[in-house]
Amino acid sequence: MDKHVIVERRCMFIDALLTISSRANTASASIKPPKGASSGKSKSSESQGGDAASDAMQTRSAKVGLQFLVGRIHRYLKQLTQHNVRIGAETAVYTSAILEYLTAEILELASNASTVLRLKLIAPRHLQLAICGDEGLDTLVCATIASGVVSLFIHKVPTFI
Repeated sequence: MDKHVIVERRCMFIDALLTISSRANTASASIKPPKGASSGKSKSSESQGGDAASDAMQTRSAKVGLQFLVGRIHRYLKQLTQHNVRIGAETAVYTSAILEYLTAEILELASNASTVLRLKLIAPRHLQLAICGDEGLDTLVCATIASGVVSLFIHKVPTFI
């Protein structure tokens, strides 16, 4: 893979992170507490006098526009740290954005490999072909996939970008 394609992918990834960051900043700035709400959680929206549609809760994933669950990743990050280190809210957003981007990239390359071989399903072999065929992913992952068959002498699959 030539350097131009790698630089172009990195620029796309940085642009995606910047748009996600700007969405997160605007979403957190636009959050207002409901009218008449005191500190703590309320039982229902009828007790506050507001309609249910305007007071509906929205997940952090929906605010930022991600498919990966930001709350779950935040919980996992807190569980994996030692000495009760504080994990910021933006950390989970960035981590989920990175994971979503890498997953989409691998699945796109694996689907290209399966269509070249005229198959409709993505097998572990196609994932391994996709990872080994891409120079950046190959250096990032550096692993063998279970049921990925033989990892030696893999022919490069033509990528369609």
